[in-house]
Amino acid sequence: MAKNYVSNSTESTRMFKSGLLEALSKVHFTVPLFIFIPIIGVFIYLSFNEGIAILSFLGYLALGLLVWTITEYILHRYIFHYVPKAKWALRLHFIFHGVHHDYPRDRMRLVMPPSASLPLATLFYFLFSLCFSVKAHFYAFFPGFLIGYLIYDMLHYAMHHYNFKSGLMKKVKQHHMLHHYQDQTKGFGVSSELWDKIFHSGFPNQTKI
Repeated sequence: MAKNYVSNSTESTRMFKSGLLEALSKVHFTVPLFIFIPIIGVFIYLSFNEGIAILSFLGYLALGLLVWTITEYILHRYIFHYVPKAKWALRLHFIFHGVHHDYPRDRMRLVMPPSASLPLATLFYFLFSLCFSVKAHFYAFFPGFLIGYLIYDMLHYAMHHYNFKSGLMKKVKQHHMLHHYQDQTKGFGVSSELWDKIFHSGFPNQTKI
């Protein structure tokens, strides 16, 4: 196994001198559930309050989920794995993603902290709101997108902390572990291999690690 990490410990290494910044960089893996499930519920309520039909609701919800998967892939491949040259940018890169590759099992830095996820969710809210002329459709689409994010966060945590003996989850975990421990330039899909297969960025012959 190639040692593409600093430590496999589940404990956190200190990143900041500031206690506040250090606290903001950590989060228990259940926190996103408490934050985003109520938000999802509000948007679902708003969509039906606007009079959306059940089939339309399910269709736009599924579309939001699908759009999350390509968003996850693009962010991971082109943003989180872009290596800048400036020292300040390298530091920022390490804070957002590099630390996860150096300490892949750090239990407090596996899911995205609210200090990052809430601003990003707000950005996507305004971005996607520009794409819909019918409010009910947007209100159905956005919770699907957020559900996709929660699935990603929870699966990502599970992949690094639980052993799956068989089935789909074992295959998905294997794909992500190859990204961490074999080749960081491949396997950018975390919750799904779909876009890695489409863009030929996966592991054609997966081997055990």
